[in-house]
Amino acid sequence: MEQKKHVLITGCAGFIGMHLCESLLKKGEQVVGVDNLNNYYDINLKEDRLKRLLTFKNFTFYKKDISEWNEVKEVFKKYLPVKVINLAAQAGVRYSLENPQAYIQSNIAGFMNILEGCRHYGVKGLVYASSSSVYGGNQKIPFSVFDDTTKPLSIYAASKLSNESMAYTYSHLYGLKTTGLRFFTVYGPWGRPDMAMYIFANKIINNEPIPVFNHGKMKRDFTYIDDIISGIIAAIDKNYDCDIFNLGNNCSEDLMDMIKIIENSLGISANINLKEIQPGDVERTYADIEHTYDKLGYTPKTSIEKGIPKFIAWYKSYYKIS
Repeated sequence: MEQKKHVLITGCAGFIGMHLCESLLKKGEQVVGVDNLNNYYDINLKEDRLKRLLTFKNFTFYKKDISEWNEVKEVFKKYLPVKVINLAAQAGVRYSLENPQAYIQSNIAGFMNILEGCRHYGVKGLVYASSSSVYGGNQKIPFSVFDDTTKPLSIYAASKLSNESMAYTYSHLYGLKTTGLRFFTVYGPWGRPDMAMYIFANKIINNEPIPVFNHGKMKRDFTYIDDIISGIIAAIDKNYDCDIFNLGNNCSEDLMDMIKIIENSLGISANINLKEIQPGDVERTYADIEHTYDKLGYTPKTSIEKGIPKFIAWYKSYYKIS
């Protein structure tokens, strides 16, 4: 009997990981999910995401840490996945100022283990999460994948850049097909509580002041989760030899406009506390997606006017807010 073909997704209980797993499971794929369920943010949220995935018969979960080679090897050896999507990482720019070691362990040592697993167990293609943070202090807007990325402004950004270099090396040395995806400020239902949109919604509901950095003079390319998932799936299907793509909304929005949409969705005015820019932060992000459109057929469809109310509706439902 022919062995079932498995797809391995690391970080499966994360925000993007859960949505990707769900999308592939609904298509009938055999998905093996790995996550260490760390406590960087509310573990209950991760466990609730996982509960959704465990309702699928074609989903198998392992609580494992990708920075432990023996744990990684065990899963590769048992399932011989045809494709691997590495979304496991220590996230967050600001936390990398407090705990840089966590980023080296998970994002660099952990990624090395994923590459080694792919190399030794015949994986046909690796798709991995990079970040818009790699553009660092670039002044040229919008950010193109062909731009200089030698000036990362945080250890988080540096760790993601190192992933891109490591992937290139494994493609060159071993013929491993690798695709890096630079995500731009992803948001939506089941999102991360350390992200601005989540923090703002929580504080506005609780009538607490919201910290707005750089006196509100920030612009972000906010990208809705469904658009991100369509981009990841296109990358999995195309399986290029070695490439990097921006996954953004191709639109740089004022932070204050984002806050206004949250206020309107909640029907509550925000108490805004303007602050100086934080170390490691960039003032603006904006994805040039021409390369992504040309090679992946990627066309984001969700404006913040449509996406933010969907996030707020989920937030109110999840936290039982009338």
